[in-house]
Amino acid sequence: MASLSTPTKAGGDPGKPGNPQSPDGLHAGLKNRHLSMIAIGGVIGAGLFVGSASGIAAAGPAILLSYALVGLMVVLVMRMLGEMAAARPTSGSFSAYADQALGRWAGFSIGWLYWFFWVVVLAVEATAGAQILNGWVPGVPQWAWALIVMVVLTVSNLASVASYGEFEFWFAGIKVVAIGIFVVIGLLAVFGVLPGSDNAGAGFSHLSDAGGFLPKGPGAILTGVLLVVFSFMGSEIVTLAAGESANPERAVSKATSSVIWRIAIFYLGSIFVVLTLIPWNDPSIVKDGSYVAALNSIGIPHAGQIMDVIVLTAVLSCLNSGLYTASRMAFSLGKRGDAPGAFARVSKRGVPQVAILSSVVFGFVAVWFNYQWPDTVFAFLLNSSGAVALFVWLVICFTQLRMRGIILRESPEKLVVKMWLFPYLTWATIAMISFVLVYMLTDDAGRDQVLLSLLVAAIVIGISLVRDVMRRGNSGGVGPADSDSDSDSVDPAKDALNS
Repeated sequence: MASLSTPTKAGGDPGKPGNPQSPDGLHAGLKNRHLSMIAIGGVIGAGLFVGSASGIAAAGPAILLSYALVGLMVVLVMRMLGEMAAARPTSGSFSAYADQALGRWAGFSIGWLYWFFWVVVLAVEATAGAQILNGWVPGVPQWAWALIVMVVLTVSNLASVASYGEFEFWFAGIKVVAIGIFVVIGLLAVFGVLPGSDNAGAGFSHLSDAGGFLPKGPGAILTGVLLVVFSFMGSEIVTLAAGESANPERAVSKATSSVIWRIAIFYLGSIFVVLTLIPWNDPSIVKDGSYVAALNSIGIPHAGQIMDVIVLTAVLSCLNSGLYTASRMAFSLGKRGDAPGAFARVSKRGVPQVAILSSVVFGFVAVWFNYQWPDTVFAFLLNSSGAVALFVWLVICFTQLRMRGIILRESPEKLVVKMWLFPYLTWATIAMISFVLVYMLTDDAGRDQVLLSLLVAAIVIGISLVRDVMRRGNSGGVGPADSDSDSDSVDPAKDALNS
């Protein structure tokens, strides 16, 4: 176990300029511009472009409140995560912090669940990208496009962390620019100053002229929350990536401070523009997609083709980051002895090759399931990972409650990012997330996701507890699980006093 907790030397001299090494033993190859764009692009998933139509159809203009509620949750969770990541940057992020604050079982469980979530996402995004590419070049079958996309991004991730950062910089940049242009053009049309606009009916009246602001009733706001909550997953990636940068504390502080305006512009801003350009119940929103329908309404030519390019970019971005995130979580689990030791080894280029390739293999298997048994095996994978995002946010909240005291006790000078109104807002966030999980049980689709995700979570937690018992038995009653937990355990009452 000692060898796993020691930074792995990845070729070259870490002390030499130009070959910096992160605390985990990975190369700190991500530049500030990479991290800035990863932070911005992390909140813009393909789900925003593709999934927003179903949310608008379910809640009408009130979907803005759904996005605002989920956005508030994400802002608070990111603030908590930022507090911990700025003080203790690591590739394992919240999994490593849960390990220290809640126990080995928590770090093991949430780490593997998070890895499982992103492996399934790889299959979803590879299939989505293949469908778009197959539409452009039908001579190449969908499965071949999925294979090509996965192989290209795997090679990129294997090359170096800088390659991942460079790909993500451009992918995220395209998404950011596209949404920025969309918001500007949309607002110009709404205020009637867009030259050549043929949508004379655009305006704020669309927010209430088709049944009012709450056409489906107040309960539709919560229905909308269930539909949009998972499109926010990915905000936390920057805290994993920060561990491979030269100045992780600065990167995390900047990312968590800017999450408010990022969500306000990219989510609330763009959906607001859609709802002011066309009525929420316009059939074209569901038929063509919310953004395409909005662009068509103001006479933008080839809106569908333009949006296909943007969605493909978002898909490739999500694939790229998903592979990076899954591999770094596997790497962190390997370093802590919660995954095969080979996962913790890095190449001369400073990347965890085994962790990357293992994640890719499971991603390929999931893609195959999607093509072979989309309505059975793959549907189970989707549903059983569906609520993991909420589980992760919940664990981050409980972890931060205890980590605040640990940081204050061991290195108070590193508490450079602080959660607002601690611990009250932390408990309020826990209540919000718990309410969403309970409310999902009243929804037919949500119920399956929560129950199957809980089943998988229970299995993973069970495995972790059995491993801890076996580890204690093999070490005569005192093992790494005991020593780690004891060294980092803190009395919650003292935590509150220390804050």
